[in-house]
Amino acid sequence: MRTTPCLSASLPARCPRALSALALAIALLAGLPMPAAVASPASSTAAAKGLPSTNLPWISAASDAEIDAAFAQAARLNRPVLMYWGASWCPPCNQLKATLFNRQEFANLARQFVAVHVDGDRPGAQRVSSRFKVSGYPTVVLFTPDRQEITRLPGEVDAPQVLAVLQGGLNGGRPAQAVLADALAGKPVSAADWRELAYYSWETGEAQLVPKAETAPTLAKLAAAHAATPGADADTSTRLWLKALAASDDAPAAKALKPDAALRQRVQQVLASPAQVRTPMAVIGGSAPVLGRVLEPEEGAARDALVAQFDAVLQRLQADATLSRNDRMGALYNRVMLARLALPKDAVQVQLAPALVADARQLVAAADREIRDGYERQAVITFGAAVLARAGLWAESEALLKGNLAKSHSPYYLMSQLAGNYRRLGRNDEALRWYAQSYDKAVGPATRVQWGAGYVNALIDLAPKETARIEKAVSSLLAEAAKDSAAFEGRSARSYQRVASKLATWNADGSKAPVLARLQRQLDGVCAKVDAADGQQATCRGLLKAETKPA
Repeated sequence: MRTTPCLSASLPARCPRALSALALAIALLAGLPMPAAVASPASSTAAAKGLPSTNLPWISAASDAEIDAAFAQAARLNRPVLMYWGASWCPPCNQLKATLFNRQEFANLARQFVAVHVDGDRPGAQRVSSRFKVSGYPTVVLFTPDRQEITRLPGEVDAPQVLAVLQGGLNGGRPAQAVLADALAGKPVSAADWRELAYYSWETGEAQLVPKAETAPTLAKLAAAHAATPGADADTSTRLWLKALAASDDAPAAKALKPDAALRQRVQQVLASPAQVRTPMAVIGGSAPVLGRVLEPEEGAARDALVAQFDAVLQRLQADATLSRNDRMGALYNRVMLARLALPKDAVQVQLAPALVADARQLVAAADREIRDGYERQAVITFGAAVLARAGLWAESEALLKGNLAKSHSPYYLMSQLAGNYRRLGRNDEALRWYAQSYDKAVGPATRVQWGAGYVNALIDLAPKETARIEKAVSSLLAEAAKDSAAFEGRSARSYQRVASKLATWNADGSKAPVLARLQRQLDGVCAKVDAADGQQATCRGLLKAETKPA
């Protein structure tokens, strides 16, 4: 299914598209206890050792020196580097541990790489993320032994496709930037190179290949160029066209792909063929509402017919026992989102088809009853709760989350989901209570900053008059910065910047200037202890300066 990395601590809005069954990610429990009732022996062992899995000699790295040592080893051995970032709470990260990284086929292939794991919550790890322009979990990157980036792997591909991409890296895969330049210039490009472009992580590549606004037109050009290549693989062409359509959903109007009758017919033919839909099912299954909206922007009979086609495909995927539970849950989620296409985006109370509601209840209940692996539970149950919420089954989503708090190795993630549910229902006091609790229980420097920022932002939105409470929460968040040598790098820096922006809005009339002045003095003390050589001090000192001045 389609996926993007988890970027924030607020699941229902954040990660439905990030919850692919086979999201290419890393699962690391960072030593957190795994309840015996849900943890498999393998996952428990990995957690105890601080490893994403026990079948590979992972190199744990969270500093420039550790990264450089890993690349030096790769150069000595003449092996590519497989580097990935993850976090203990991240559902797609946990899904990978349950479905891919523990596979023997993967281990056999990956042993030919130097495998490097960056735990986003190790002190200093956010500096590494800044160095390699990584913003979300999970992210997996392949490098040549001499440090050239070959490709960034997408999260929605299944195990055979992952293995094929990795094999390409071992077989002398070229940097994606060079392959892209050749393809756009009309130069000869091998089938393996075309596959590399088709399976590049275009949604989460942090604009390494092209600016975000150029993603849709670039993919469309590639799709057309590949289709014109003698002996072109139809699956690769289809994936490129579907990716172009999906990228058009949030592209500037001038850059969005305008589907014509031929492209609509092509998509419909793929949807009508169980054999053809199997390979691109990850894109279709994870992007069906997006594709439907792009292909048929206007409500009416044409869109209804397309939605019915998509729903039929998703029903097959939902019932396919050969797929993981999370892929099947993803199909169900996208059926729900298709059913909501004609509704206001943020509609809370919805009336969906009884059969669809019954499917939601049945699949989620079965997952809750049957899952024994702790990693899989973290991925699937959080996804299932989002399904129930989007189906309007708020009480059932709440019960599912509360019932799994004691079973989760990262319960603060479920707490933030509960907070998001209550916020959407307008139950602000309960929402803030769960935001506060999720921050209190969060583990790891980067995670605590992220969850703390979520709590502060919710406080300002939902209780802007509670000045003392807001000041206390911000003060606590600033104190977290002293616990991480990379507190003003990567996602941690972005969390602090979002809080600073929110405080500026809160103080728009200048009435909160005394509060911000006190916070500024606290921040000055933090900034004074930050190393000025790496740019963090400048980031730190720039956070609240403008916000402390009266209007």
